[in-house]
Parts: sequence; structure tokens; C-alpha cells
Amino acid sequence: MSTRPKKELGQHFLADENILGVIGRLAALAPHDVVLEIGAGMGVLTSYLADRVARVIAVELDRSLGPNLEERLAGRPNVELHYGDALALDLAALAPDARKLVANLPYNVATPIVVESLDTLPQIEAWCVMVQREVADRFFAEPSTKAYGAVSVLIQLAARRTGFHPISRTVFRPRPNVDSALVAFERTSLPEDYAQLKRVVEAAFAHRRKKLANSVELSGLTSRDEAVRALAAIARPPATRAEELSPPEFVALTRALR
Repeated sequence: MSTRPKKELGQHFLADENILGVIGRLAALAPHDVVLEIGAGMGVLTSYLADRVARVIAVELDRSLGPNLEERLAGRPNVELHYGDALALDLAALAPDARKLVANLPYNVATPIVVESLDTLPQIEAWCVMVQREVADRFFAEPSTKAYGAVSVLIQLAARRTGFHPISRTVFRPRPNVDSALVAFERTSLPEDYAQLKRVVEAAFAHRRKKLANSVELSGLTSRDEAVRALAAIARPPATRAEELSPPEFVALTRALR
């Protein structure tokens, strides 16, 4: 069966195994760790993890990779392999005791996987993910910068960055048109009523060129007047844009909108 990477799945297989040591260091792998890996691909990272931790729960969408993947992982009884869409599977049920998420994430689903894992995988305490460099820069971007957006706010409210390592496009097959980066971060705490907070943040950034009050109204979250009132409650003027608010200010804004 074909093991050619599928562009439509955002597949770029790790071809340079030297980068594995960097992943191991940033992920602070320990013999007792139970690790969730999303996007097992050809099993390069999976086998590296399996040789260093207690157990690996690996998820792969592309069943055509199965024969090669299973052959590579043969003789490693501590690997549990599941086929399916990570965004549709109940990962909390598949990996209830996993405390780390370590993955070379497919480009086209990297952001939703990371954002969704913050609240749907409460057992995960630390992440080490390889993503497109532009995406990596967004995770911990500062307010009022071009990279700062909804994903920046949501990740920074739940975690703190512990490591960052730029990755050249030459370590992948096929070689992507962009560079990548490894980002490591650990959970701090999840704000109260995170689901509502996520709705407010996403609505605020949904129409980036517009003022925050207009954006949340256009998104159907609340009226412009209510948004202006909430902004006033956190000492922000009506003309405030989403990218001007710090992550803690979004928590205060969500409370003011209740």
C-alpha cells in the first residue's frame, strides 16, 4: 500500500531523526510517562517515545499507513495504536491516564487540536508539539502584535511556555514550503467557565478588522451596546479592538458580559 504523504491531510513525515533528541528534551520525557501522540505517521516519533516512556497512545487518521506503521512498532507492547480523526475521537476516553501530548501535528489541524485539548483533555499536563512556524509564533504572541489572536489568548490562559526550538523544513519528507517549530508548554490552570470564555474570545477576533464590540455583535454573541457596556466595566473604551486586550482582560470581559 502507498505510504506517500497526502497533501490534503497536511502530512509531512519526519525524515531527520536527529530532531528526536530535541523533542525528548523539550518534552522532559521520563520512564513513568504515559504519552498521547496525534499523527503517528510512519512511526518515527512513536517508536522513539515508546523506547523512553511507560506507554504511548498513538492516533493516526490515515489507515493506508497501517502496514508500515505496525511493522515499525512491532515488538513494542507499550504502544496502543488507534485509527481515526483526532478531532472526532473521544481522546479523553482513549487516553485517560496520559499526562503529556507529544506530536508532529499535521499542519491543517494543528491549531484546533491544540486549542480543543486545553479543555477536552483536562488530564494533559504538558505539551510538546511540532507545528508550522507561523502557528507556533501565534501560541504565545503578545497583545497588539500581528501574530496575536484567539489561539494566543486561549493557550496563554491555560498554559505557560517552557520551550521553543525552530525547525528547518529540510527535516521533513516531503519538504514543506514553510519552516516549523517545536513548542513546549505546561498547564497552569483553566479559567472558570472556559467554554463561555472561548465563545467570547472567538467572537471578538472573528472580524479582526472591526472593533471588538462590532465583531461580537456580527458573530451573534451579544449586542454592540452590551459589549460596549462590558468594555466600560473593564475600563476599556468603545473603540477597543480585540488584539488590544490581554488574556486576563478577556476573562474580565467574559464576566462583565454575564
